[in-house]
Amino acid sequence: MLEFHKKKPKNPSKTEPEKRIKDFQEIYSQFDRNDSVEQSSRCSQCGIPFCQIHCPLNNNIPDWLRYIAENRLEEAYQISSSTNVFPEVCGRVCPQDRLCEGNCVVEQAGFGAITIGNLEKYLTEIAWEKGWVKKIEINSSSKQKVAIIGSGPAGMAASSYLIQNGYEVDVFEKNDRVGGLMIYGIPNFKLDKSIVERRTEWLKESGVNFHINKEIGKDLSFQDLEKNYDAILVATGVYKARELDIDTSNINNSLPALDFLIESNRVGLGDTPSSNKYLNAKGKHIVVIGGGDTAMDCVRTAIRQKAKEVTCLYRRNKENMPGSAREVLNAEQEGVKFNWLSVPSKLISSNSQASSLSYKVATLGEADESGRRKPVDTGVEKQIKSDLIIQALGFEPENLNSHFNTNLELTSWNTIKVDFKRFQTSNPKVFAAGDIVRGASLVVWAIHDGREVAKSIHQFLKTNQIKKAS
Repeated sequence: MLEFHKKKPKNPSKTEPEKRIKDFQEIYSQFDRNDSVEQSSRCSQCGIPFCQIHCPLNNNIPDWLRYIAENRLEEAYQISSSTNVFPEVCGRVCPQDRLCEGNCVVEQAGFGAITIGNLEKYLTEIAWEKGWVKKIEINSSSKQKVAIIGSGPAGMAASSYLIQNGYEVDVFEKNDRVGGLMIYGIPNFKLDKSIVERRTEWLKESGVNFHINKEIGKDLSFQDLEKNYDAILVATGVYKARELDIDTSNINNSLPALDFLIESNRVGLGDTPSSNKYLNAKGKHIVVIGGGDTAMDCVRTAIRQKAKEVTCLYRRNKENMPGSAREVLNAEQEGVKFNWLSVPSKLISSNSQASSLSYKVATLGEADESGRRKPVDTGVEKQIKSDLIIQALGFEPENLNSHFNTNLELTSWNTIKVDFKRFQTSNPKVFAAGDIVRGASLVVWAIHDGREVAKSIHQFLKTNQIKKAS
């Protein structure tokens, strides 16, 4: 260990831009054995591991890095998976530059971060290859049943821990595939769908029952779940798109980001393409509005769909973007243009179709409540040609009470209000976790919440011993 002063940081190679934009394959290659030992041996094994502190899951990163360096890979995987049920997902989609790697002591000392994300991905793929990923062992058997609404990362993570504690677990998913945004929101070039499908099969083999095409409030009532289950977990995520300040309701070629990404992922999974011609970027001038990871997913997807030109409009500058710096760099390499300090102002349209978008050029003023400087209008206005406008401004929760016909206490943001120590709602039998509690957030936080809410449900059921209604 402690090789950081001798060896430089290194990531696996990635496919050259001109080649990778021709398909939707993952762009990063895998570490080999020598590189994994070299990079993990750079860990300083510091007394206060800031990488672990700044990981939402508090993964024991220095410990499994040491074991990789010592070629004790099975033990390394056991430690890695003890706190994270989906390490191969986090290794691919976490913004490590803002979390573990960004807070690495070696990085702060000026030697370059340990490449934790790619080592996590390497380790887990080896574990699958070697057969170290075993079916979940059930600690004890219980006849109590838990219903989980939503099969995204929070719901899937919770199901694994509840199965481990012996509960019967039924997961209800309104779509036709399991995985939530991991399947339909994140493009293949970041997270290949086979990775999610592999974990789904692992959960099925371990005893989780998935019910697809089952929308609560439509195909099955929430009240039926209350009658038939000892506890309910709401892990629906948030899907309602935040809207532009300008009205686009009558504009056919202005779409929410998720509509665009879901269509692309469905086609990639082999589904028949939609008849909506605006869901494909081929040959079009594409304008994506937003600066987060969803916006980067959209611009990079549009490039791969052979758009004529792809431009991202963001109201602040590059340094104030909320998304991963790594993803912005990848987009730039792939030919995406960025118009910084650009605030959409109006659409130029006829016959319900926009031909161009006007935007105001801004400068940065004082910091707002988020700590980032607010855009201030300079009085200069410009236009950009737009055959398709994709709105990637983030997501908001829908009012679940009206959809589920329930009366759970909500926050002023329409998220479900919970006791954050227990993730328990105003109905003691109902718990909630993930984005429907936090608002739109990271996959790793959803996995964290799934793990923690499972502990709370377990404690609740042990204490209350609620019996199912006859």
